[in-house]
Amino acid sequence: MEPMSPTPAPSYSRPVVRLRPKAEARAIRHGFPWVYADELVLDRRTSGMAPGTLAVLEDAERRALGLVTVNPASKIVARMLDRDPEAAVDQAWFEARLARALALRARLYPAPFYRLVHAEADGLPGVVIDRFGEVAVVQPNAAWAEAHLAALVAALVAVTGVATVVKNGSGRARGLEGLAEEMAVVHGPAPTEPVVVPMNGASYMADLMGGQKTGLFFDQRENHALAARLARGARVLDVFTHVGGFALAALAGGAAQALAVDASAPALALAEAGAKASGFGDRFQTRQGDAFAVLEALGTEGARFDLVICDPPAFAPAKPALEAGLRAYERIARLAAPLVAPGGYLVLCSCSHAADLSAFRNASARGIGRGGRRGQILWTGFAGPDHPVLPQLAESSYLKALAFRLDG
Repeated sequence: MEPMSPTPAPSYSRPVVRLRPKAEARAIRHGFPWVYADELVLDRRTSGMAPGTLAVLEDAERRALGLVTVNPASKIVARMLDRDPEAAVDQAWFEARLARALALRARLYPAPFYRLVHAEADGLPGVVIDRFGEVAVVQPNAAWAEAHLAALVAALVAVTGVATVVKNGSGRARGLEGLAEEMAVVHGPAPTEPVVVPMNGASYMADLMGGQKTGLFFDQRENHALAARLARGARVLDVFTHVGGFALAALAGGAAQALAVDASAPALALAEAGAKASGFGDRFQTRQGDAFAVLEALGTEGARFDLVICDPPAFAPAKPALEAGLRAYERIARLAAPLVAPGGYLVLCSCSHAADLSAFRNASARGIGRGGRRGQILWTGFAGPDHPVLPQLAESSYLKALAFRLDG
């Protein structure tokens, strides 16, 4: 009997990268989407790959795990794109993922205003797409997405029928991928004025070409709704309001008046326009300035509110900033708590990836205590369902909101 010849290794049309023997291949098979630099064989060939290169990922026994995008300069050296190592990343491939993402959002929301694609959770690592009616804003924050932008945009137009696609190439993530900052209209006519976004009974103004991120934060929608329920007849203070965030939702929910605070004059102008468009401009006021300074000034003035909301930017965007970030969250709570009338409500938010819920909750409670108050937690909120989370990547659940009822 002749000895069996060994099974030849499969031949792929793309380069191959391989896990080290001690890497946890099972986690990747079960849905974990990332490969870290210390898990991959980084030989000269792999290390020389251009950021965004598509490659076949194999385990240490040379069994294919799927198609990945490789960036040798990143700590997350490979990200899973498709379980099929031979998948063609073309317009049809993008259309299939976008159609699945759209089906979820169309079920959740009666009007086309939502986050359409939330990166890994929607099968498009590093890609964020927010939809504003007939306009979509794409953030291609990964090198592979930048390289395939034309196919992505064509698929987006085919699946959604949007008239305009804006590329927002700004932010920290693109710098980490070695990509330049760029803002451009890549399909259709450029927006000439802010887009009106209906949400929680209010009308928000989104500046899609010059605003923060994609122009509006859809992630707080559910937490805005909770604040609106607490706001009936209330005096409301909304700190870090951006374009009206919690304040406009609170007024739509029946707040007696709202004071919105932000450092950005253009953002406050959009908030005022939103209040007027919503029909409650007479109950809405703004105050421009550094949030910490304004909170201290309001305390000195003896101001009191029935509902105070603080929704700051990420104080701890990454682990090196964690301790300083937690101190900042504690300080916000310490300054805000004394402004809450007896028996009133304090909503504190964090969008920091590095600060998990427990750490943020502890920092908030310390700050409330240092502000001379005590309270009970009524609500723990997260990003809305148009911001899904991979269960294997729970740390991507970045947004936390805590609603406290303070002592009387």
